[in-house]
Amino acid sequence: MCPVLSAKNDGVISVKEMDTIQASSWENNLKEVLKSNECEPAHLRNNSHSVRILEDLQSLRKNEVLCDARFEADDGKIVIGHKNVLIAASPYFRAMFSNFDESNKDIISIRELNSTTLQLLVDYIYTGEIMVTQENVQVLLPASNVLQLDFVNRACVEFLQKQLDVLNCIDIKKLADLHNCTELMSSSEAYIKQNFLEVIKGDEYLSLSCEDLGNLISCNDLAVPFEEKVFHCVIKWVKHDLDQRKNVLPQLMEHVRLPLLRPDILDNVVEEPLLNNCPKCRDYVFEAMRFHLKKSVQQFTMPKTISCKPRQFGGSQKVILMFNQSDTFPKCYTEWYDPVKNLRENAPGINDCRRSAGLGIIRNKFVFSVGGKSKSVFMLDVSLKSPSWVQMVNMLVSRDWLGVGVLGDFIYAVGGRDGYRNTVDSVEVFDVNIQKWKMVSSMSIERSSVGVGVLNNHLYAVGGIYGRGYSSKSVEYYDPTLDTWAPVAEMSVCRQGAGVGVLDGLMYAIGGFDGLEILKSVEVYRPSDGVWSSVADMEIRRLRPGIVALNGLLYVMGGEYDKSMKDTIEIYNPNTNTWTMERLSRNGVRIYGGVVVDRPPNCIN
Repeated sequence: MCPVLSAKNDGVISVKEMDTIQASSWENNLKEVLKSNECEPAHLRNNSHSVRILEDLQSLRKNEVLCDARFEADDGKIVIGHKNVLIAASPYFRAMFSNFDESNKDIISIRELNSTTLQLLVDYIYTGEIMVTQENVQVLLPASNVLQLDFVNRACVEFLQKQLDVLNCIDIKKLADLHNCTELMSSSEAYIKQNFLEVIKGDEYLSLSCEDLGNLISCNDLAVPFEEKVFHCVIKWVKHDLDQRKNVLPQLMEHVRLPLLRPDILDNVVEEPLLNNCPKCRDYVFEAMRFHLKKSVQQFTMPKTISCKPRQFGGSQKVILMFNQSDTFPKCYTEWYDPVKNLRENAPGINDCRRSAGLGIIRNKFVFSVGGKSKSVFMLDVSLKSPSWVQMVNMLVSRDWLGVGVLGDFIYAVGGRDGYRNTVDSVEVFDVNIQKWKMVSSMSIERSSVGVGVLNNHLYAVGGIYGRGYSSKSVEYYDPTLDTWAPVAEMSVCRQGAGVGVLDGLMYAIGGFDGLEILKSVEVYRPSDGVWSSVADMEIRRLRPGIVALNGLLYVMGGEYDKSMKDTIEIYNPNTNTWTMERLSRNGVRIYGGVVVDRPPNCIN
């Protein structure tokens, strides 16, 4: 053994004391070195720590170690756990164990849940994992709601949202309603409305209550292009349990918009015995008949009641009425074009060329073709079963290459060239309710090939040709309440024959001619700051293209310049600032305009 030195008598220190002195010296030296290097404090996190703790707690629970919570489910089976863990995870358990009586019971009864479901949810508390299936989602949703486990509840909602189809959407809505799950209820209602025609083909909707069916068919955004579908679904629902339901028929018929039925369909409705035997229902039918009688006399003066208001069931239920010019015939060809389905179908044509006319639409269904080397005006009511163009009251001034804008029930004819081929600054307005044109204040300069946009209830005249063929970059707006024109910021370049479109409160000037070349550039006017700014160019140059806004996109159709591109449509997405191209081949036809209309009867179904 090594000798132990002693310093008690001879001044010699022991080995142990020497080690202590050396350690102290080393530690002091290290402190000085670290201090001189100015090291920052290190804050560290063990990401696996909480996972390991949960795993250990789960192991303790499985082995019934320190478990102080025992629950009896409604099937008599026992589920165990630790109070502190359950309290930390669930407000339900926190409230339970805050109650003195409950916290001191050896076994606590939970009658709302069976043991399988309770075990799944307690396992989730200890693991953070849950398996949602078609078999357990219907019990997990209300159980997670009871225990206030938000993650599990959201998981169930998302699972059911992905499972929605025409066969289960009504049952899922009932489940959501029963357990006050507002997000799922909203999703299922939206699905039912969007897929209404498919839902009512089955019998599931027959289990709806009168109140639920009434709430559904009263929706303005119900996806039903023809109101007779709503009528037939009501009659079918009533006849499913006639003795119990015939008395509530008037409550449902109140929401069927009978005035929107075509006359031939209304004739069949009149013969329905259920309506004939109900005085209130007969009143609804007479209202519809009076509506059609009045409409035949005066097309534009119509009642404003909800029963006469078309349903607004989304962009997919609107189509574009395209105007095409033939290279060989003067006739104006028109087509219904559904850009969602990418389908086209022949529409009523006009027996003369309307290429230099202006286009406008009122109430999404009355289409006007205004001027074009004349004073003439033609109108098409797309809501009719067999629509055709009819001549309306002539303008006061002959105009071609004019601009047209619509404010409410008023159509404005702006500038253009008169019968002597002089560019004019005059503007006139047509009141469709009294069928008369009148002159309003003139613009600050004459303009032909002028673009017109409607923004914030003002009419904007954009660019055009003035004087002896000069292109203009100026823009002015008309205030109908003051009958005055006022200038706004100029565009960055001159544009005659530009297409003008309005989308999401912004106005776009597209293509045109600057005096030297045809343009593919595009700029946008923001009324909030009153300036124009550039956006992405189109793929090709276009003069006098047709412009429509639909489903959050701008459609730029045809125009003049490159004959190989005369039957193309470019589509602008403002969210991505990008253009895409569609080609609609038809030999010898040039697209030069279009308007968005409510889907006509029997059109591209």
